Amino acid sequence: MIHLPASVRVYLCLTACDMRKSFDGLHALVREHLELDPFAGHLFVFTSRRRDRIKILYWDRDGFAVWSN
Repeated sequence: MIHLPASVRVYLCLTACDMRKSFDGLHALVREHLELDPFAGHLFVFTSRRRDRIKILYWDRDGFAVWSN
C-alpha cells in the first residue's frame, strides 16, 4: 500500500496512452495534454487503449517514479 499526504491529488488522463512510454514521455503528456505541472507532487494515471493496463507518474522530490501493472 502506498501512503500519500492528503494534499496529493490524483489526475486521470481520459485518452488512451502508449504504454511503451517511460517517465520522459509521460512527463510530456502531463505538460502538453493535461496542461498541469508534473513536479507538483500529484499522481498522474494513464491507461492503455484496451483499459487493461495503467501507469502512474509521481514526482517525489528526488525524481520521477513510474508504477505500472
